[in-house]
Amino acid sequence: MPNVAVYKTDGSQSGEMQLSDDIFGAEINKTVIHEVVVAHLAKLRQGTQSALTRAEVSGGGIKPFKQKGTGRARQGSIRAPQMTKGGIVFAPKPRDYTMKVNKKVRRLALVSALSMKVAEKEFIILEDFALAEAKTKEMLRVLSNLKVDTKALIVLDHMDEDVIRAARNLKKVKTTLSSTLSVYDIINYDKFIVTKDAAKAIEEVLA
Repeated sequence: MPNVAVYKTDGSQSGEMQLSDDIFGAEINKTVIHEVVVAHLAKLRQGTQSALTRAEVSGGGIKPFKQKGTGRARQGSIRAPQMTKGGIVFAPKPRDYTMKVNKKVRRLALVSALSMKVAEKEFIILEDFALAEAKTKEMLRVLSNLKVDTKALIVLDHMDEDVIRAARNLKKVKTTLSSTLSVYDIINYDKFIVTKDAAKAIEEVLA
């Protein structure tokens, strides 16, 4: 079982936490991680793009000019794709980009992503995330104490308005809950900062 150091917000180590081997020390399957991330990004697409085909643009009831004698290429309708303001060939239409991913595959991808963070030593556990003030400078102080200067994902076990408010103005920091954790967020952020209670909650959900 992997042992990960537990830190306080001042950067000092308060002990170690033994994590589940099945969740944080599993074999990393990059194929399923890729599959779930692609499905996640596809689901974010609105799919509202739309253009008119030659059957939908206005005009074009008659032949624009006679067939012969003009020196121009023959045309049958001003709605043809090659004409100005003509229809679009294979015009995009509203569609749903959602991809189906099995529940077991999602779980495997989540376990693989968590195990990857532990293996790469980008997994940081905090005793708790108590801030003196709900201000951005307090969040920057904690991140500095933890020697985090890259993109960071903060995972909480419950809604903490102070932490959320302190982090929301930082472009490289995102807060989320252990119950809504996504594979994309884990992969997208360099450092994975999780409270001790949130780590236990993740183990309980994925056990």
